[in-house]
Amino acid sequence: MNIELSVVLDTAFASQVKMGFIFSKSMNENMKSQQEFMLMNARLQLERQLMMQNEMRERQMAMQIAWSREFLKYFGTFFGIAAVSLTAGAIKKKKPAFLLPIVPLGFVLTYQYDMGYGTLIQRMKGEAENILETEKSKLQLPKGMITFENLEKARREQSKFFIDK
Repeated sequence: MNIELSVVLDTAFASQVKMGFIFSKSMNENMKSQQEFMLMNARLQLERQLMMQNEMRERQMAMQIAWSREFLKYFGTFFGIAAVSLTAGAIKKKKPAFLLPIVPLGFVLTYQYDMGYGTLIQRMKGEAENILETEKSKLQLPKGMITFENLEKARREQSKFFIDK
């Protein structure tokens, strides 16, 4: 009778171990698929953030170019009136010194035209790429990169400051 009981108990234990192994295997597969899903979701979120940042950068650049074009309209009008007036004054008074302000105003007008309609932005982009490739040390932040610990320390100090008052 003890032998039979022992065999029955061994069989029951073996079936429980087998059932536990199957359950554990199923849980491992489920956990693995969940980790893959989380990784895919994190990648998708990162891609969306990068696209959003790029979209915001493009919009800011478009606003900067639009501002230059709008400024050029007003400044061009001012420059035209100033150039005609200064030229007329120089001829009437016979003093060529009246023409001197046209030179710096001409530089400002040329810069704004180049920014709004010329190739200034492409040249700036090329120079920025050159700096990123060859002059990396000039881009270093003072005291190095900002870390989570530095931010937390500053936040705690600021919190103490506000709590004390």
